[in-house]
Amino acid sequence: MNVLRRKDEYSMASTTHPLYELRARRHGPGDTEVEVWQLPSLATPQIAAPLRLAGLRGRNLELAEHRVLKRLKESDVRLDLLPIEGMGSVLAEETALRLALLFRTLAPMRNRDNMRLVAEGIEAMGKEEAGYWLGMSVHRKNPRRVLNALRILLTDPAK
Repeated sequence: MNVLRRKDEYSMASTTHPLYELRARRHGPGDTEVEVWQLPSLATPQIAAPLRLAGLRGRNLELAEHRVLKRLKESDVRLDLLPIEGMGSVLAEETALRLALLFRTLAPMRNRDNMRLVAEGIEAMGKEEAGYWLGMSVHRKNPRRVLNALRILLTDPAK
């Protein structure tokens, strides 16, 4: 039944927009990994197979979990309904962009205060700005430099 519903969601999605999927995997009690994937569509002919954009797990996911759940609630996605590995839920483009950027930016961070500042800055971004930063961090030769620049811009108190 879930597989049929999932195919209907994909077929009903507009062919003029990229398709994104949220996948959740449980590695143990209290150890969930959340990933954002871009799926092949007519709007993105260069993508032949699902492409992992970003993921977050462990302590960093726990620190940003309320923000992630808030975004997912806006898109009517519930993590507790994604128990089967490999199953996912279709995400709106704006939600996928923000979550992927949030995951990529927060993954290596350790300072809680800086993580909060970065998460608030990403939430305050417009769709175009989030798309720009995500594109820079996915398609550049040195994406770590791009993400480091974004972290510096969002945590610099002298803004």
